[in-house]
Amino acid sequence: MTHATSTAIAATSGFAELPYLMGLMTGDEKHGPAATSTLDALWVLYDRVLRISPATATDPGRDRFLLSKGHGPMAYYAVLAAKGFFPADWLPGFGGYDSPLGHHPDRLLVPGAEIGSGSLGHGLPLGVGTALGLRAQGRTQPAVWVLIGDAELDEGSNHEALAYAGATGLDRLHTLVIDNSSATHGRPGGIAARFEAAGWSVATVDGRNHEALYEAFSAPHPGRPHAVVARVEPKDA
Repeated sequence: MTHATSTAIAATSGFAELPYLMGLMTGDEKHGPAATSTLDALWVLYDRVLRISPATATDPGRDRFLLSKGHGPMAYYAVLAAKGFFPADWLPGFGGYDSPLGHHPDRLLVPGAEIGSGSLGHGLPLGVGTALGLRAQGRTQPAVWVLIGDAELDEGSNHEALAYAGATGLDRLHTLVIDNSSATHGRPGGIAARFEAAGWSVATVDGRNHEALYEAFSAPHPGRPHAVVARVEPKDA
C-alpha cells in the first residue's frame, strides 16, 4: 500500500472500513476482545459527538477523549486512522519496535491521544483532573470523555473519582463504560446504580446500536456528570 493510497483511505473511511483497518494490525496481541468491544462506541463518539479533528487536536477549546481502556487499543487506532489523525500505513507496524502504535497508546507518539494508558484504574481520575483544570480556566465548552472497561471498576481509584465528580457537579465530565461482563466483583443493582448513587446522570444502552449510543451520549445532564454504560457481548462469548 502506498502512502497516497493509505491517506485516501484514512480520509474517506466510514464505519464499514474499520474491520479492514483493524485487520492491518497483526501480531501477538492478547487483548483482542478489549478492542472489538469498544469499536461501535468509539466510532459514534468520533463521528458524531466529539468536537475534535486532526486540525483542532491542540486547540484549547477542543473536547478531550481519554482512553483509559488502553490495553486493547486496536479499535482506537483504527478510528483515529479513519478520521485522519495519522495515515493508515502506520497500522501494519502495530506493536513493532520502531512503531508509534504500541500495545498501550503513548500520547507523545500517537497523534490525537490525550493520555498514555493501559494500567487499569487511572483514566477516570485523570478525567476528573482534566475537567477540574478546564473549570479553573473558565473553559465551559470542552467536554471530557473517558472510556473505561467494566473490569476497571474493580479498582478503588475509579470509585474515588466518580464519587468526587458527582459531589462536585463536574457536568463537563462523561464516562463511557464498556460492559462485556469481565469484572471480578459484582455491584448490587449493576454498574449504573453505582454512578447513580454518586449523583451522576446515567444511561444504559446496547453497545452495538449506534442510534442508541448517540442518544445516550447527547442526553442533557445539567449540573451532573454523565455516564453511559454500553453493554456488549460477554468477553468469553
